[in-house]
Parts: sequence; C-alpha cells; structure tokens
Amino acid sequence: MKILTIIARVLLGLVFVVFGSNAFLHFLPMPPLPQGMAGEYLHAFFVSGYVYFIGGFQVFGGLLLLIGRFVPLGLTILGAIIVNIWLFHILMAPEGLPPAIVITVLELFLLWRYRDAFTGILRA
Repeated sequence: MKILTIIARVLLGLVFVVFGSNAFLHFLPMPPLPQGMAGEYLHAFFVSGYVYFIGGFQVFGGLLLLIGRFVPLGLTILGAIIVNIWLFHILMAPEGLPPAIVITVLELFLLWRYRDAFTGILRA
C-alpha cells in the first residue's frame, strides 16, 4: 500500500506541477477557447491574470506532494483547485470530466491514506 501511495502522490504532484507551470511557461499548446459561457469564463481567467495565481497554487501544492513534505497541506490546496475544476466542468464544459475523475480518485485515495493528519479538522 505504501508503494501505491507514493505512485498516487507522484502522479498527482506531477499533473499539477506540469499544468500549473504551463500557466507561466506556455510549453503546452493552447487549444482555441470554447464557445459560449466556458469560453467567456476562460477569457476572463486569462485577461485578469487570475490564471497566474491558480497556476502558482497548482505548482506549490504539486511540489509539496512530489517532495513528500507537508503532503496534507498540498492535498488541502489542491483539493480547493479540484473542486473548482469539477464546478467548471459540471456547469460549463462536461467534456472534460474524465480527467477530473482521475484526479479526484487520486486525491481521495491520498486523503484516505493521510487521514490521520485531518482528524483535528474533522473532529466534532
């Protein structure tokens, strides 16, 4: 189980470091913005500079997972980002749900493996 935890931690960390870094370095080609509300949302996201803050949080949270220190903090930061990914895809662009499901499964597995770190938050 420890090896599976390391694999999940590294995979999730790499996903967020790579895609978060892309906000700054633009090494992945950007497809054209979708039509409608999703395109308008993404346009505002880029024009306002909000993408740099989210990219920074993705890189920071991903690095915490890759390094293996403060993993619960990284999971907490990335959990908020994952909720926003789900909301975007549910409300505006459902075609992107399959990758969101994979990311969520990795996050939930890691939350379960590090559940002892979250007992203080969840205690009634």
